[in-house]
Amino acid sequence: MARWQPDARGRLRQAAFELYGEHGFDRTTVAQIAERAGLTERTFYRHFADKREVVFSGEVHRVLVSTLADAPAAMTAMEAVTAALDAAGAVLDKRRDMTRRRQAVIAANPSLQQGEQVKYAMLAADMAEALRGRGVEPLSARLAADAGVAVFRAAFERWIDEDEKRDFGRLARDTLDELAAVIRR
Repeated sequence: MARWQPDARGRLRQAAFELYGEHGFDRTTVAQIAERAGLTERTFYRHFADKREVVFSGEVHRVLVSTLADAPAAMTAMEAVTAALDAAGAVLDKRRDMTRRRQAVIAANPSLQQGEQVKYAMLAADMAEALRGRGVEPLSARLAADAGVAVFRAAFERWIDEDEKRDFGRLARDTLDELAAVIRR
């Protein structure tokens, strides 16, 4: 009966991060995740290709890129990047505790750390492509995308700290201001 409860994807993600924290990523199986969530392995595979995808589901990536692509034409590249960071923050702020657990799992697993670096590189490339699609010159698009990812990462590291209370959008804007100050020096 539990399999008919709503938000199977969220329940699977919750169960996975609990188990990754308890047993480690490598020692957790899909069967354990499904059982903890009260679902079947088949349901797990309807939502995730494998247990790595739980960690790197790509929702924030999609929000960043789609917000850039859909930004008003009158926005500069960095204004569009700022809007994308704000949109990503709206997603992240809803699941801060789970994101903190996710980062603890990544920090404990070198292969996941490597996967995170690859995801950041892919994000920068996709953001640059979205900016080029808005008519931004290729070098400027790459620089704005790389700056956006650098700001995202710096703000994210601050945001997941247990003592940090500010929302992600505020931290991203503060980090953008810090970057601008560094560039002017």
